[in-house]
Amino acid sequence: MSTIAPATATPRTSAPNRLGLGFSRIGYETKVYFRSFDTLFFTFLFPFIMLAIFAAAFSAAGNIGTEPDGSGGISVGAYYLPGMLAAGMLLSGVQNLAVDIAMEKSDGTLKRLGGTPLSPISYFIGKIGQVFVTGVLQAALLLLFARFALGVALPTEPEKWLTFAWVFVFGVITSALLGIALSALPRTGKSATAVVIPIVLILQFISGVYLQFYMLPEWMQNVASLFPLKWMAQGMRGVFLPESFATLEPSGAWDFGLVALNLGIWLVIGLVLSRVTFRWIRKDS
Repeated sequence: MSTIAPATATPRTSAPNRLGLGFSRIGYETKVYFRSFDTLFFTFLFPFIMLAIFAAAFSAAGNIGTEPDGSGGISVGAYYLPGMLAAGMLLSGVQNLAVDIAMEKSDGTLKRLGGTPLSPISYFIGKIGQVFVTGVLQAALLLLFARFALGVALPTEPEKWLTFAWVFVFGVITSALLGIALSALPRTGKSATAVVIPIVLILQFISGVYLQFYMLPEWMQNVASLFPLKWMAQGMRGVFLPESFATLEPSGAWDFGLVALNLGIWLVIGLVLSRVTFRWIRKDS
């Protein structure tokens, strides 16, 4: 005797349909992102604000990395630009998605989506695509802001921009996946910001975003090395800072191979955790 499926069962979608649904959601997710002032301020605009504050507050102290005779070095804006680019990736991915998805769980949005043909893969594509689109726009505007508002000289070598491209893509995708995974931690939507923002803030302070990394205690540098933001910031420093600044890194080099390795490891960790922990509704609901 055959069994008739309940009328409420959600039909499975094929792989092409899952991809199509996912890509179609990127535009929707991006529109929602730009309509939220809080999200826009604390993820998209925040690196611009912090870079402007650092440049205005510390420029009077002179260039960073000057020789004993006072020559050389780079401006404060030029030094902090790589860190703010890395922070932008983290904020757009981890903070934005962790809070956003936790809120969608809390208000029932995910429960409603779970009753549609939309698969988790399609949902992930929409979220990651939104982070990538807004991340590219944010990075481009941040570079333009640094160049024309702060007078920062940008690299002219093609290999530097190639390095920027792969560090950026690695960093954005890794941050997005970790944001999806971290969204499972807050128990309610209201507690999401209280749970997520301190984690993101601490990582920024110990990873060379707000503080000069070479001046941090060795134990703090070692702790930061366990997390992806440190490697994103180091990769960006290798692109935008003069080669002489490589001696200030813990190993005395930019170590792009280690940057790629660590970001690759965290990308896999984020992919596994996001798929294992993601639920349309909380288990305790």
